[in-house]
Amino acid sequence: MRTYSPKASEITRAWHVVDAEGLVLGRVATEVASILRGKHKPTYAPHMDTGDFVIIVNAEKVVLTSGKADTKLVRDHSGYPGGLKTRTYAQLLARKPEDAVRRTVRGMLPKNRLGAQMLTKLKVYAGPNHPHAAQLPTPLDVPHARRSPR
Repeated sequence: MRTYSPKASEITRAWHVVDAEGLVLGRVATEVASILRGKHKPTYAPHMDTGDFVIIVNAEKVVLTSGKADTKLVRDHSGYPGGLKTRTYAQLLARKPEDAVRRTVRGMLPKNRLGAQMLTKLKVYAGPNHPHAAQLPTPLDVPHARRSPR
């Protein structure tokens, strides 16, 4: 029996929306990365982009646990000597919350052209509004990403 490989015409893409208010960043990112890769579909193939579109709203209200917001660092390098810029996740979330979420999801995707293609299907917005209502996105429930009340 031959291994099944989906054809481009057989791939259907749905739209999902995630409300990230009060959710833990890493746990949301793992679920979103799995949806972007298409691992939730029976037609999943690791060498093809079979995933769905994901919209993340309220990115500014995402939570990091155990003080990671102040201790975890974000590093960017320009490529020139002395071009390293370092800041904390708290600073990044305050300035550009969309980039903090996008950067976290990107780290969980393949590190090649296929991963870059998958990342184009991720749409992140700091507030509760998004311009993709015409695509009729379905809400994606991520119950284990809720921060436990302590």
